[in-house]
Amino acid sequence: MRWEGNRESSNVEDRRGSGGGGMIGGRSIGIGTVVVALIGWGVFGINPLTTIGVLSGGGGQPQVQQGPAKAPPANDQQAKFVSTVLASTEDVWTQVFKQGGAQYREPKLVIFRGAVPTACGTGQSAMGPFYCPGDQKVYLDMDFFDTMSRQLGAPGEFARAYVIAHEVGHHVQTLLGTTGKVDSMRGRVSQRDQNALSVRLELQADCYAGIWANHSQQAKNWLDQSDIESAINAAQQIGDDKLQRQQTGTVRPDAFTHGSSAQRVRWFTTGLKTGSVQSCDTFSAQSI
Repeated sequence: MRWEGNRESSNVEDRRGSGGGGMIGGRSIGIGTVVVALIGWGVFGINPLTTIGVLSGGGGQPQVQQGPAKAPPANDQQAKFVSTVLASTEDVWTQVFKQGGAQYREPKLVIFRGAVPTACGTGQSAMGPFYCPGDQKVYLDMDFFDTMSRQLGAPGEFARAYVIAHEVGHHVQTLLGTTGKVDSMRGRVSQRDQNALSVRLELQADCYAGIWANHSQQAKNWLDQSDIESAINAAQQIGDDKLQRQQTGTVRPDAFTHGSSAQRVRWFTTGLKTGSVQSCDTFSAQSI
C-alpha cells in the first residue's frame, strides 16, 4: 500500500500519555490475554472487562491512565499511517455524501493505550478497535495491529486499513440513522434476533469498508492485488465461525454477532466491486 506522501487527517487525538502501555487496573496485560478477551467478546458476548479481570487476577473497573488530547508525534510512522487512512476515508465519504445531497461529518480517531474513557463507557485494548456512537469517535490501541499479525493471522498494511475503514463504516451508519434503528430494537426482540441484527450491522460496515477501498483506489491508485488479498484474509480470519471453531471446536451460527468468514468476505467484496451504498443494504438482503 503506497500511502506515504498522502494527506494526513487532523482529526486524530493521541491519548497515550507519557506512561507505559497495556496497563489495566495496574497490571500489564499480555497479547494472549487480549486475544482471549477479544474472542470472548466477539463470539460469546462476554464483557472484555470481565475476561481481563479473571485472567489478570483482578476485579472491578480498570484504572484509566488518561493523557491530554494532542496530535501524534510527527515522527510516529504508525500514527502517520492511521492519519493517512483516516484522511482518505474523509475524502471518500465527503464525496459520497455530497453526491447524495448530504454533508458528511468527520469522526475523530483516538489513539490510546490500555484503557480510555468514552461516551460508551470505558474502552479497552481487549475490545480491539471500536466505534462509539455516543461521541462519534473511533478508538484504536495500535498494539492491536501486532495482535492481528501475530495472533489472528492477518498481517499487512491494507488489512490494518480495512479495520480502520470498517470502524468508520459504523460512523457512516450512525450518520445515516441505521445504528439508531438497530439500537431501538434492543429489549424488544430475542437475543437470537438481536444477534442477527448485529451481524447485518457488522456486515454492512464491512461493505462500507469496501466502498472506501473502491473510491480511494480510483482516486490514488495506491493498492495492488496483494493489498486486496490481505484485506480479504483479515475478513476471513475474524469471522465468527473461525473464532468459535478455534475456541470451542464447534460453530454456533445463532451466536454470531459479526458474521461468518464467508459473509464478511462477501460483503467487503461487494462494496469493493460496486462502490455503491445501495449495494450494501444487508438488512433487505434475504440471504447474507
